[in-house]
Amino acid sequence: MSDLNSKVKNALVKLAGTLVDQAKAKVLVEPQQNADGFWFGSGNIIETEPGSYLLCGRYRNHGDSRTGTGLGTRGLEFSIFKATSPLGPFSKIRSFSKQDLSKPEASVVSIEGGKLFLGSKGLEMIISTEKAVEYPKELVGFQKPGTGVWSIDRIAAETVNELDSSTLEEIQSSQEGATLHIKDPVVFRSPNHGTALAFCSHPFSWSSSNTGLAMRAEGSDVFELYTQAILERGATWDVACTRVTDRLPMPQVGCLADLPALSLYFYDGAECLRSLGENATAVSRPRGFSCEELGGLAWGWDSEFPKIQRLSVDFPLFVSPSGTGCSRYVSTLVTQGGIMASWQQSQSDLSQPLVGNFLDEQLYKGILTI
Repeated sequence: MSDLNSKVKNALVKLAGTLVDQAKAKVLVEPQQNADGFWFGSGNIIETEPGSYLLCGRYRNHGDSRTGTGLGTRGLEFSIFKATSPLGPFSKIRSFSKQDLSKPEASVVSIEGGKLFLGSKGLEMIISTEKAVEYPKELVGFQKPGTGVWSIDRIAAETVNELDSSTLEEIQSSQEGATLHIKDPVVFRSPNHGTALAFCSHPFSWSSSNTGLAMRAEGSDVFELYTQAILERGATWDVACTRVTDRLPMPQVGCLADLPALSLYFYDGAECLRSLGENATAVSRPRGFSCEELGGLAWGWDSEFPKIQRLSVDFPLFVSPSGTGCSRYVSTLVTQGGIMASWQQSQSDLSQPLVGNFLDEQLYKGILTI
C-alpha cells in the first residue's frame, strides 16, 4: 500500500505531541517516594462502562536488576484504581504483592509492567513478573545471584473484584537466549480480528530491548507467537531499545477521511542500555537508557498489521523537560469526547509518577483538518 504524504505525517506527529503534552501533563498517581528509582506506571486506563474507569500500574522502588533484590525492593506491587473520569481522581481498589503473584515453583522477584483488557470473556489482568527460576542450562553461568527470568501471566474474571491470583496462568515466556526475558505486555484488539499481545524482550546479555508479538484467535485462550520483532530497533536515538507500548486507532476524519484505516504506535527508545558520559564540547541531549527511555512514534495501515514504520527517525518526539528527560510507557484510551493519554514522566527529583493529558475531540479533529 502507498506511503503517507508529508502533510499527513506532520499532522499525525502534531496530534501525538499535543496529546502527550509534557507541559500540560497532570500527575495521576505518585510513586511511593519522590526520589530516584521510584516510579508508578507501565499500565493503562480502560473504560469498563460509561463513566467508570480503571487504571492499573506497578509501584517500583529503588533497586538494580543487575544485583538482584538485595539492594532494593524494585517492582513491589501491582495496583488497580477506579475513577469516574479518565483524569481522576483515582482511588485504589485492588493490589497484588509479589507474594500474591508467586507460585510454589516460582516466587516473584519483581513485578513489571501489566495491563487490563476487556475481552469477550470478561476482564483480563495481563502482567509480567521476574520469577526466581534458573536460566536454561546452556546459559545458567551468566545468571547473576538474586536475579530471575521474566515472563507474562494472566488472571481472568468477570469483574475487577473477582480477579483472583490463584488462577494465574502463564501465557508467554521464552527459553531462547536472544529473547529470554519477556515483559511489559501491551494487549489490544487486532485490526485483523482476534487479540494482539505485544511484549518487550531482552536477550540474556541485556544488550537490547525489542518488541515481539503474539496473537490470539477469536474464541481461543492461547496466544501464539507471531514474531520477535514488529518494529526493528532504529539507527540513531533508538538503536538500543525499541519497545512498543500502545496502539491508537486513528479516527477517519480530516486528512484521514479518504484514507484506509490506520493506527499510531507509541514506543520507548534509547541510545544505550547504560548511561554514557558526554563530551563537554558536544551538544548535550537526553540519550535515553535502560529505565530512563525516551518516547517515539510509528504508524501503520490497519490492513497491513503488524507492519509499522517510524515517524521519529533521527530524534525522539517525547522528552520530559525535567530530570533525565525520561518519557515512557505511553498508553491511550479513546473515550466519548476525546483521547486520554497516560505515561511515566521524569521529574526534577528523578522520580517517575504516572501523568496524563486529555485531548478533546474538537481539538484533535482540528489538528487533522489540513
